[in-house]
Amino acid sequence: MSHPAFVFVHGAWHGAWCWRRVMTRLQAAGCTAHAITLTGVGERAHLMSTQIRLTTHLQDVLGLIAAEELDRVILVGHSYAGMVITGVADLLQQSHPGLLAHLVYVDAVTPHPGESWSSQHSPETVAQRLAAALASGGVSFPAPDARVFGLSGDDRDWVNRRQTPQPAGVYQDKLDFDAARLAALPRTFIDCTDPALPTIAVMRQRVRQEAGWQVLELATGHDPMVSAPGPLTALLLAIANSVA
Repeated sequence: MSHPAFVFVHGAWHGAWCWRRVMTRLQAAGCTAHAITLTGVGERAHLMSTQIRLTTHLQDVLGLIAAEELDRVILVGHSYAGMVITGVADLLQQSHPGLLAHLVYVDAVTPHPGESWSSQHSPETVAQRLAAALASGGVSFPAPDARVFGLSGDDRDWVNRRQTPQPAGVYQDKLDFDAARLAALPRTFIDCTDPALPTIAVMRQRVRQEAGWQVLELATGHDPMVSAPGPLTALLLAIANSVA
């Protein structure tokens, strides 16, 4: 059986660029690793449009897996991308059972069927993002200062320079999936605790209350691929060794 390949999916406002420090470490350790930039952000910001929906981002990831002809995958999603990897996993479990070896949620959304990215956000957060989207003509909402991810100094500057507005169409799209199909897959939640991002609070509780989750903690902020790439890589390598 082949060694699993990592596929990394970034969170809101980010791009494939955010995984650079982890990718180089994994590749140095002999792992195959791919990172995708979702439609409308990063170097694909020129594709920003009101037509970008959650299903667009699911197709982005499915397209990468197909184009690279991957047959065993550890699918890693950060923050918003918990929505994306959940939807991708549901589809792949139907079309290519056995292709996914593990799901890793890095301080990420862990949706229930019928929920959207916005479902567990505070009314204030939802109102703020919808108002920003309306101001852009329904196209996008801007990135926060990377300080809220626990970053400072050069790391904060690096992320602030690269962040781009997030497509607004993905914010309230509900994800319908078969919870039993997802539960059949090994799942790990990496909880970034210092500082803990408030919008992930509900998810931290869920993964500790629901069956089937392995929960690992990192004492860093919400962008561990930037602030703690070494410790994050060590956790990912341990996961890879457990499924190799």
